[in-house]
Amino acid sequence: MAYVENEALTEEMLQSLQRLVQYNSVEGEPSEGKPFGEGPAAVLKEALEMAEEMGFRTKNVDNYCGYAEIGQGKDIIGLVGHLDIVPAGTGWDTDPFTVTRKGDKVYGRGVSDDKGGVVASLYAMKRVLESGIPLNKRIRVLMGCNEESGSRCMAYYNQHEEPITVGFTPDGDFPGIHGEKGMMGMLARSKSTKIVDIHGGFVSNAVCNECTTVVKSEDVDLEALAHALKETALPDFSLTEENGLITIFAKGVSAHASLPTQGVNACGCTMEALKKAGMEDDFVDFYVERIGTSCDGRGCGLKAEDAYGALTMNNGITKMEDGVITCTLDCRYPVTLSPDQMVGKVKPYLDDPRGSLEVMKVVEPLFYAPDSPLVQNLLSAYQEVTGDMESKPQVIGGGTYAKSIPGIIAFGCEFPGGDNHIHDANECLVVKELGLQQEIYYRAILKLLDM
Repeated sequence: MAYVENEALTEEMLQSLQRLVQYNSVEGEPSEGKPFGEGPAAVLKEALEMAEEMGFRTKNVDNYCGYAEIGQGKDIIGLVGHLDIVPAGTGWDTDPFTVTRKGDKVYGRGVSDDKGGVVASLYAMKRVLESGIPLNKRIRVLMGCNEESGSRCMAYYNQHEEPITVGFTPDGDFPGIHGEKGMMGMLARSKSTKIVDIHGGFVSNAVCNECTTVVKSEDVDLEALAHALKETALPDFSLTEENGLITIFAKGVSAHASLPTQGVNACGCTMEALKKAGMEDDFVDFYVERIGTSCDGRGCGLKAEDAYGALTMNNGITKMEDGVITCTLDCRYPVTLSPDQMVGKVKPYLDDPRGSLEVMKVVEPLFYAPDSPLVQNLLSAYQEVTGDMESKPQVIGGGTYAKSIPGIIAFGCEFPGGDNHIHDANECLVVKELGLQQEIYYRAILKLLDM
């Protein structure tokens, strides 16, 4: 049966979405009883109150996460979303903490990643409750508060609550994510540098979108630098010279760290321009050779690819403290490689006279066979609603709660061919797609009840 939009229901969901988007739920300073700060605790409280109004049982799990639940039985179908967000950043055309409708879209931080997914999940569960369908399993919408910066919320959940039996996280793409690349986080450090100051990027899992760098006039020719910057991929930059110092402001393009080639690394372009303009500097040389702007890790011996995708490497945050430059590096590696193999590949490049690399963490890949029952049941729900028989489940570079909660995969909320500007300014959601998500998730729950 083809999907027909219920405009009244869509409007109700948008109002619920506003209740969540109004909170700046970026991880903040922890305080007693609030492990991720004020914002995440406040939005969780709001979400649980909203769930209670819908008729669900709720529980706040010490402000690490919370859940809404219906049904009875030992097994738990989990819809696992998150309420925390990345920083709003700059460049918005609307208030990022207000759901603003323009044409067929709404804008706001979290409307897609992942407060919209949480709202669609809650309303799908509400439909199951209102249908009166006999439930031999529990259905639980689990809402975390730390997905964007470590998923410690789910580690806490696993230690203190019952496990999810099967389910999905509404935090990826339709028609499903059957694999997620492994992750390796590294930190690059300078050993010596003539750079006076540098600061760029706002989060480690997004492309460095802006970078301000200060160098001495005596170390680089201003005209040559301007020419070199013009030849980069930067959409905009400015140069000022005062009191013997040159300040470079580079405007790049943000993108999720799993898709760094869709962005423009402002720090990387600056470093390459400095080298091309003739600046002789150990860390500039180290950065250009080891990191660069290719996004494939070749300078660190990491370039790799399998049938499900290639390795990517992203520089998110660059900063200088006490004369030392550090750069966060976020690598997403193929599902057929192991953590030990990755560490082995980069080991010969960790120490260099010009700079160093340190492996901070390594996370294993996630992989379900495309023909597994979970993948096929979710795919079937998507196909029934959309009629799209061409799109197939995929492997992505992004990391979701599926790596933290056994038995689930990412399923929605972005549709094939869409771009909701996740982790970028003007994050958006097509209004009709919110209703589509709800319908797909409702049918997915019904199928998982029969598994």
